[in-house]
Amino acid sequence: MADGQVGTTYDVVIVGMGPAGASAAAALSRGGIDVLAFDKEPHPRYKVCGGGLSARIDQLLDPGFRSVIEQTVNGVQFVYRGQDPLLIESSRPIAYMVMRDRFDHFLVQQAIQAGTEIRTGEGVIEVTQDSDGVEIVTGERRYRAKLVIGADGANSLVARQLFPNRSLYRAPALESEVGLGNGRHYPSATTILVDVGAARQGYGWIFPKRENLSVGVGEFCRKSTSLRTTFDRFVKEERGLTGWTVPRPVGHPIPAYSDSGGGPDAGGNSQFVNGRAALIGDAGHLVDPLFGEGIYYAVRSGQLIARAILENRHDYRESLVAYEATLERDILPEFRITARIARVIYAFPRLGFRLLRRYQDVVQSYFEVLQGRTTAAQFLPDAKKRLKASVNDLLLEALHLR
Repeated sequence: MADGQVGTTYDVVIVGMGPAGASAAAALSRGGIDVLAFDKEPHPRYKVCGGGLSARIDQLLDPGFRSVIEQTVNGVQFVYRGQDPLLIESSRPIAYMVMRDRFDHFLVQQAIQAGTEIRTGEGVIEVTQDSDGVEIVTGERRYRAKLVIGADGANSLVARQLFPNRSLYRAPALESEVGLGNGRHYPSATTILVDVGAARQGYGWIFPKRENLSVGVGEFCRKSTSLRTTFDRFVKEERGLTGWTVPRPVGHPIPAYSDSGGGPDAGGNSQFVNGRAALIGDAGHLVDPLFGEGIYYAVRSGQLIARAILENRHDYRESLVAYEATLERDILPEFRITARIARVIYAFPRLGFRLLRRYQDVVQSYFEVLQGRTTAAQFLPDAKKRLKASVNDLLLEALHLR
């Protein structure tokens, strides 16, 4: 346990150095903010993860990050329960595939080069705050800071201790990584597979990497009683996996945004800011509720909190108010739109698949959102106009088919 000794007082302490924490640390340090960051384990470290980054990440990161890209994706092959493949492609990249050990390590090195002080292997066990600052207790000592940023993932200690009324909704997922051996990819090296009927209120996926495939299922619902059965069925039904050994999957939560998990809670308390504390990335449930993309929003929220602090460096309260206002303007409206799309597709996956096949041009338009060429708010009105008549007809059919 930590003794009573208190170390140096820092401007900002960041708990967790995944993509969100590392991005915030690098930007803050470049701006002259004194940053101390904690991570329980040193980088690089292996993590089972789909590793999908929408191509709009190009707008956030220095081009040097391309050195850790495993594959560039230009197409999506949609299937329903392993059947009726539908390939929709783009002339431009839609997404990049990364291995989390290499990608996270790259971002951490960026933070170190910018001047961030990082303590690895020194896990945080308690975080408290008062009117004068924040105290962080590790197994070795105590630290003081003006602000603390929780970037410690879906099971965030900072969120549990400083945001007691925060929503705990997390979508369950199982994922495995299949060694390619002979280098053969499925569906291809530049195509991801999305099975919209593989899971209850969710989907199955196969993402190509340089030397393996990420294979997984996720269910965007509050309870999942048989996800392992769902995973096994998905692997069995995907004929392209025949002949490959799929290792036992690893479970991990997807802290997807939900209407009850963002903005003020029932008591009027913020889900992202409390006193001198802020949550970013997975710790703040800043994960797209449609496809579960979290890495892009981790980087983006890390940069947004850094910008807010740098622009209001003499008023910590104003900096956190500015951060929350930016989330409300730039990220949460997009999540509310994709949540509406997800509710329809995951409630009626067969209907959703039929709409995908009938309106491939709408999917192409959504690719432009992933490429950063337009926004979800700009995409939705036109999509709704084109889909409205068909949705009404197909919904009646779907109700009879269920």
